Formats: sequence, structure tokens, C-alpha cells
Amino acid sequence: MSEFPDVPVSEVAPDATFLDIREQDEWDAGHAPGAVHIPMSALPQRVDELAPFLERDEPLLITCRSGGRVQRVMPWLAQQGYEVANLEGGMIAWQTAGRPMDAANGTPTVS
Repeated sequence: MSEFPDVPVSEVAPDATFLDIREQDEWDAGHAPGAVHIPMSALPQRVDELAPFLERDEPLLITCRSGGRVQRVMPWLAQQGYEVANLEGGMIAWQTAGRPMDAANGTPTVS
């Protein structure tokens, strides 16, 4: 069980800004329009890009495909001073709920 909160898709605004830590090919296939993309593998080098999230009065919502990678990233981000939460079910749940998605080419999908 995680010490960090899980936020159901139904409680997230369709235009919410959150961190998507999937790899580039996953992002290109389909992502939420307001998401910030930093692949998990690049997060230590690019964590400074998240500085604006430190000013917010709400947790930094993080997503991947289904939630597994998020569980590994949240403790590290918490050590960096971020209040974090998991988008429950990841991008699979986002797509299943019919939330808006963009893609680099063609119809957005989560693979």
C-alpha cells in the first residue's frame, strides 16, 4: 500500500496539469493535453523543470501507463520536496474515462 494518495480520474479536471513519466513513444501515441512530459529515466536530470509545482497548494499529480512507475517515482519526488499523488489507473484509466487526449500522429491511444 502506498503512503501517497491515489486520485481517481473522475476527480481530476479534464484540463488539469500533471506529470506524465512515460517514455517518448508512449507519449507520442497519446497523452493528456495539459500534461508535462518528463520520462522517468530523465527525471533526475530534469527535476528542476517541475519547480513551478512547488508553489501550488495541491499535490503534483503523476501518471504513467497504469501506475507502476509512479509508485517508484513518488518517494523520490517527495524527498525532493514535492507533495505528490498518483493518477489512479494511469493513462489507461484516463482514456477509458473518455478524457481528452492528443497524439503526435493519428488517433490517440495508450499502449
